[in-house]
Order: sequence, then structure tokens, then C-alpha cells
Amino acid sequence: MIEYDYIIVGAGSAGCVLANRLTASGRHRVLLLEAGPSDLSFWVQLPMGYGKTFHDPRINWMYNSQPIPGLNGRVNYFPRGKVLGGSSSINAMVYSRGQAGDFDDWAGMGNPGWSWQDVLPLYKRMEDHALGAGPYHGAGGPLHVTTVEQAVHPLTRLYLKAGEEAGLTYNPDLNGATIEGVGLYQITTRDGFRMSTARAYLWPARKRPNLRIETEALATRILFEGRRAIGIAYEQGGQRREARAGREVILSGGSINSPHLLQLSGIGPADVLRDCGIEVLHHAPAVGQNLQDHLCFDHTYRSNRPSLNEALYPWWGKMHAGLQYVLTRKGPLSLSLNQGGGFFRARPDSARPDIQLYFSPLTYEKTLPGKRKLMQPDPFPGFIMSVSPCRPTSRGHLQIRSADPREAPLIHPNYLSTNHDVEELLAGARFLRRLAATPTMAALIAEELRPSPSVQSDDDHVADIRNRCYSVFHPVSTCRMGPDPAQCVVDPRLRVHGLERLRVIDASIFPTVTSGNTNAPAIMVGEKGADLVLADAG
Repeated sequence: MIEYDYIIVGAGSAGCVLANRLTASGRHRVLLLEAGPSDLSFWVQLPMGYGKTFHDPRINWMYNSQPIPGLNGRVNYFPRGKVLGGSSSINAMVYSRGQAGDFDDWAGMGNPGWSWQDVLPLYKRMEDHALGAGPYHGAGGPLHVTTVEQAVHPLTRLYLKAGEEAGLTYNPDLNGATIEGVGLYQITTRDGFRMSTARAYLWPARKRPNLRIETEALATRILFEGRRAIGIAYEQGGQRREARAGREVILSGGSINSPHLLQLSGIGPADVLRDCGIEVLHHAPAVGQNLQDHLCFDHTYRSNRPSLNEALYPWWGKMHAGLQYVLTRKGPLSLSLNQGGGFFRARPDSARPDIQLYFSPLTYEKTLPGKRKLMQPDPFPGFIMSVSPCRPTSRGHLQIRSADPREAPLIHPNYLSTNHDVEELLAGARFLRRLAATPTMAALIAEELRPSPSVQSDDDHVADIRNRCYSVFHPVSTCRMGPDPAQCVVDPRLRVHGLERLRVIDASIFPTVTSGNTNAPAIMVGEKGADLVLADAG
């Protein structure tokens, strides 16, 4: 059996970063295990391909939650990448780093080295930003970030104008000095291709002799000698295998799979483990707890001006968009549907922006609830305006369902379980009506399709929110970082409390969810984690 220095479980947004950084010097032998296949798929590399991968079980874990009381018993869908690049290979590509206060909060919770001043250099190091090097951006890094000013749909320009009419400031860089205001989202693409962490970090490293990448390899258990992690048991091609790590085992499976593997390995709440017939190696009550996520809520409109629906609904429109992409790597297939948006303060006394905005120049109302098929838009012009509170206070949890590693965990998001979260979405719904009433939007809207003008009272809005809001797929914090082992899973150096040679390095360690899309912070955690591992290696 080959012994590696490091075994990384999960080739996702953070895992690919680790594989690159830990092998760059040539000193360390690294095994990277990924449960899914290679990312060499047309639909993965095509930016708009996430309309197909959204429900593809070959490359998507396709988890579902338990019924959620705050959503009137509805079940929430949790797509997670099961492919090289992880969720960065199937997401909507919006690049949003969060705001300074998010990370200063992390440091203030007892995590030195995680303030905005600490993490901004990591963001700059990882970026190859279209805006070039400067106080807030880096150039020459692995991850290309594209600006979309010249490519967005004309309706998106009207949305920006309406945002200013509603009292927001136009922000030309939503990852600059402040995230506040309305603007265009930057996306992780390059030359018309998706820039996942597999493409950005793993492709340049994959031929290194000290890196071994194993796909279709499902980790089933962490191996221990006493309280020291020494390797991983995994299944591949119908065979049970083991790999040994001389230095560390690193979990990078994400906010669902990392706590799931810990619990399968006997690390977690003792009562949960015993109920599933798993011997308790280490009682760690916080494993799987503190689940946080962003909810989103849409208002949908029929437009009296052309939208992307006309370009992507008819077969000849699809053909034209396909030819445009193949010949030029441009057009709607090279973008995200989330073209515009921004951040604003729901209340005048808010210390910083607390609600995120989205604008999509397309509608897809006729698909099944929860089955958003972006390649099947409506046969009439339309658009969607959305709100998503940045820092929800509801907390959920997840736990193993059985000792079978192939059985999905029980996920309890516990959305809208606090008055704070309900009131913020209500404030967001009111703001969408305010946006719709601006001169620019009023002239553009032919009809409000959802929720409908009949929804006016606070009670009506709250009922509509509970019936229609949905996750934007940013689960974090299930292996939360912090100094207290009773409340947190890893310490500020991302080492699992109470065990040796075991770290978790992915979005599950976020102490709190960041303001905005979570892929960029997850990549940053990979960069930070690599620094910590290499520093401890000496």
C-alpha cells in the first residue's frame, strides 16, 4: 500500500485548491479522492450548462431535505457537485467574496487570522481578475473572474436604472471597496468556458508526479490509530480500498459530505451515532449542527419588451445561441442568468447591507416546482427580480440516516424559524414592489405573474414567502470553526478538536454564512487552509 503525505477527500471548490498548493513544491505526495467523475463534460464546461447539470445524478448528489415547518412542510432541494470541481462545476458562477464585516465577525468569534485584513490578500492571490491588479483585486492568479458589461441583456441595463430610481447607488464593482448598491455580477469564466476550481487549480497540477487523482472513489470511513487519523477507506469500481496518510487527512467534501463522513467514522453527537449502530470514537456534539443557508424569493413578470425567453425558447433560438457559442464563445450560453443585482440595507439602522438582489432576464414558470430547467424558458417575454437575506439567524442540522455511506443524510434546514428571518424576507418583498413601481420598471412590466397584485398585506406576503421561497444552495457551517469544542468542530487552524492529523477545509467551517454567494469564500478557505497545512509541515 502506497503511503501519501496528505489525503484530501473531495475535489471541490476547496479540495482542488489544496491539491494544487500542497503539491506545488514537489515535496509532498498527495492523494485526491473524488466520489464523482471527471469534469470533461460539455455541459460542465459550458457556462449555461448548469441548466442541465442541475438535475444530473451522474455529477450531482441531488440531496433533499426533510419537510421544513417554516416552509409549510415543503422539501428543499440541495444540489451539490459530485464531479471534479465540486459545486464550482455546476453552480451559477456568481463571484461574490462577501463583505469585510463578515470576516471581521469571524475573527471576533475567536478565530485569529480570519479577519478581512487577513483574507483579502488570499482573495487577491487567487484572482486573475478582469479589472486587473489593485487595492481589491489580484491579477495572474489561477482563478479568472470575468466582467460582463458588454454582454448583458438590455433588460439588465433597465434593471440597474430602476435600482437607482429606487434609491440605490450604482456600484461598478460589487467586489470592490463596498458591496453596497446595484450593479452587474462578476462571474467565474474565461474565454467563454466555466472557470471551476478543477480548471483553475487542478488542470495545471494534474500531471505532477506527486499528485494522484482518483475519481469515482467514495470515501466510507476515516481510519484511525487511537485518536490519530491515519488514512481513508473508500470504494471504487466495486472494490473496497484503503489509503494511508503519513501527515494528515483533510476533509473537503463540503457542508453536507464532510460532517456526514465524520459521523460515519464515529465522530459526532454520541446519541446519533449509537442510534445508527456506529461505535463512538469521539463525542463531538457540533458535527452537523449550525447549518446555515441563504433563502431566495422571486417576483416574476411578463415583459412588454424582448427578454432571453425569445432567444432560448424556440428551437431556432436555441440553435442560434448554440452556433453563436460554438463559433465565438459568446452569447447567452457564455453567461450566468444572474446578470444584475447588488446589496442593500433592509432597515435604515442596519450597520451594513443585509439583503442581496438578483435579476434574471428570463422566466421559466412552467416547469415543475423545484425543477428549474433553464433551457426551457416560457414562450413569452419575461424576467425575474429576487431578494436573498445575507445573514439569516435560523439554524438547522444534518445527521446520518444509517451506517451505510451511500445513504444520504437527514437534512433539517429549519428555514424561517426566527422572526428576524421572516421580517427580512418581508422587507425584501416590499422592496421588490418598490422596484417594480419605479418609472423604468413600471414602463417595462406588462403583468406581475408572481405573486400577483392581489398580494398586498403583510400576512399575504408572509404566506406567499413560506409557499414559494427556496434555497440558493449556500449551505455552510456544519463543521463550524471556533475555539470551543462544545460549539465548534475545528479550531482556527482547521484542525478537528480532540483528534490528531485531521482537518476540515471547505465551506462547512464558516463560523457564519457570508453576505452573498459562497463559492468565492470557499475557494479562499482552500487557499487559507493550504497555508496552514504547509506552515505546520515546516
